[in-house]
Amino acid sequence: MQVKLATDEKELKRVAPVMLELRDHFDTKSLLARIRLQQQDGYRIAFVEEDGEVLAVAGFVITHKLAWHKHLYVDDLVTAAAHRSRGAGRCLLEWLKQHAIDNGCEQLHLDSGVHRFRAHRFYLREGFDINSHHFAISNL
Repeated sequence: MQVKLATDEKELKRVAPVMLELRDHFDTKSLLARIRLQQQDGYRIAFVEEDGEVLAVAGFVITHKLAWHKHLYVDDLVTAAAHRSRGAGRCLLEWLKQHAIDNGCEQLHLDSGVHRFRAHRFYLREGFDINSHHFAISNL
């Protein structure tokens, strides 16, 4: 398994089907448009590839906040359903941790939907702590 950064349109199109497993309210065209928009604010996509197939994808940004200082925030993290429990998610998360360290980040953060119990078990197993509640007004 190898982790790569998606750096061009061809790679974004390759990772889109896996990302759509998590963000199924988009179609490919609208997903790619949103990714391009977020890239203007530093959003990047890393993916795990094996034998030419995309197994897992993570969208993230490195930024600063008063509460967390410089940190890497994972917006999106998904392993293709057909490849779960084979180590791709762990491989990608280890890469994200090292990427954060290499870029001077003090912390790594992510949010996860309250109903994603399998993901929560994975994050806890990988050393994450539940240290806050995320509140949102989603219909302004």
